[in-house]
Amino acid sequence: MRHVSTVTIRKRIVTAFFIGLLLFLIIDIRLGYVQFVIGSELHEKANESWTRDILFEAERGLILDETGAVLAENVTAPSVVIVPRQVNNPEETAHYLADILDISEAKALEYVTKNASSASIHPEGRKITEEQELVIRTLDLPGVYLAKDSKRHYPHGDDLSHVLGFAGIDNQGLMGLELYYDEQLSGEAGSLSYFSDAKGRRMNTLADQYTPPKDGLNLKTTINFKVQSIIERELDLAIEKYNPDGALTIAINPKTGGVLGMSSRPNFNPESYQEVESSIYDRNLPIWSTFEPGSTFKIITLASALEEDIVDLENDHYHDTGSIEVGGAKLRCWKSGGHGHQTYLEVVQNSCNPGFVSLGQELGKGRLFSYIKKFGFGQKTGIDLQGEGNGILFDLDRVGPVELGTTAFGQGVSVTPIQQVMAVSAAINGGFLYEPHIANEWLDPQTGDVVDVIEPNMKERVISEQTSEKIRHALESVVAKGTGRPAYVEGYRVGGKTGTAQKVGADGRYMKNNYVLSFVGFAPADDPEIVVYTAIDNPKNTVQFGGVVAAPIVGRIIEDSLQALGVERRQDGIDKSYQWPDRPKVEVPNLVGLEKSELNEYMTALSIKTSGKGTYIIDQQPKPGVKVDEGDTIRLYLAEKNIENDE
Repeated sequence: MRHVSTVTIRKRIVTAFFIGLLLFLIIDIRLGYVQFVIGSELHEKANESWTRDILFEAERGLILDETGAVLAENVTAPSVVIVPRQVNNPEETAHYLADILDISEAKALEYVTKNASSASIHPEGRKITEEQELVIRTLDLPGVYLAKDSKRHYPHGDDLSHVLGFAGIDNQGLMGLELYYDEQLSGEAGSLSYFSDAKGRRMNTLADQYTPPKDGLNLKTTINFKVQSIIERELDLAIEKYNPDGALTIAINPKTGGVLGMSSRPNFNPESYQEVESSIYDRNLPIWSTFEPGSTFKIITLASALEEDIVDLENDHYHDTGSIEVGGAKLRCWKSGGHGHQTYLEVVQNSCNPGFVSLGQELGKGRLFSYIKKFGFGQKTGIDLQGEGNGILFDLDRVGPVELGTTAFGQGVSVTPIQQVMAVSAAINGGFLYEPHIANEWLDPQTGDVVDVIEPNMKERVISEQTSEKIRHALESVVAKGTGRPAYVEGYRVGGKTGTAQKVGADGRYMKNNYVLSFVGFAPADDPEIVVYTAIDNPKNTVQFGGVVAAPIVGRIIEDSLQALGVERRQDGIDKSYQWPDRPKVEVPNLVGLEKSELNEYMTALSIKTSGKGTYIIDQQPKPGVKVDEGDTIRLYLAEKNIENDE
């Protein structure tokens, strides 16, 4: 029998001890690693295997006008979520869902028997109607849930559609402001988490976990919806009257660059954008379209010449024979035979092409094109909408005498409407070129507190205040005495400029009897509060002149917008020069206090209607001093007692 020595036994015990200690240390270290290093990760994985999530979308932020009126909002539209393992009777559940959601029973059965923790019925079960929601809640089907959801609603229909844009079925911004500011408007989704066993059955012994969604911020814009409504009305009337290929209007606050209103035709309803061609909603014409500006561009030539002090509008003269020879080409005036001898102020009033060619020649291509670029042409304005165009300018190396001459009166260059209106704003606001913007403030959706303010961005000063003052005076005279007379508004000092531009066809040649007629106007002329640009593309059955078609539209928009903005009428400014068939306005006299028998002398110029019974006139509409068209109706209110003599 072999005997093991005490020493050997002791060695074996020590060896076993150290092996056991090593194993213990390895296990201890592993447990510590699992507990303290990857414990949270394992806990999250365990939670993921035990829990099921029902997502709750955040409320998309509202879009508001500058007064707080709602332009885009959300309406409740819950979505159907199926937890297949909780469905007791798949066939019956599929039958009900198929009937409610107007899908086949086979398709419904696929969802309720799907091998997944949850399933959304897409798209029929997304953002369902109130009637569908009521039926599902009444049936209370096991495994069928209604997740809180909403869809975008635009309460004003197709008004402002290209600016607002639209959101998709997942409330993601797809166009317009909805896309440009999607991140701020979207917010963060929340969820309801519940615990389930291995078979997916709900464990009622454990509490659900609810993570509330974080709603998106509300966007207050610079849009004034009263001004916007006026623009929409006038464009609708223009479409009905002229049946043009297109139409657009932009209204800007020249002191900040804030957009007061913007619209174009054709337009669309954002809630049913799928029903129109993508070319309609993809193209926001006021910022996307490019065309030769025509005579509205003469404002830039005028500003450049005045800033460089090469012309005195009152004392310098130009004789227009109807055309001017430039580089072997004859550039004609719109008026056959020309305007004859005129001051340069009359050149502006008459929109005389040869007169502006002479200013361009005096400036030279270097100076003229330098100012054109300073006014923002040839580059994007930076407006907070996607899809803006650049426009096209001549390469300076390719500008000869003819190109210089045509550019001076707005032919041969291509610009966007937003470039036009921002450049004119700079010309009449003291010389400050602003970046146009629509976003004004970001508001907390719960408290309404201002979270962030978008300050106006003044890019640069392009001309002096003295030059800007001369331009305002010259353009006010265009409306009072020149081609812009149809835009004249009694009681408001309006300045502006007409534009009649030929369109270039696919063959690169100018099209016949196909023009873009435009007018840009501003008011009050001494302290502008609004600049309005309107362009009508190829109007039918009318004289193709901007002063005939576009100027009256801008005049009405300015008049009604100034009233909406609270700007009072005044009786100063340049008096209108009337030409046939225009007729002067008649000032309403003060008839209050007169007897009814004394009205005969007023009946020749005005139509009078009376309300009430009595001998004396106690009130009248319109009020005294207001100027109206000859023959307009004045309503008088009668009483037996003369309130003028009533103590």
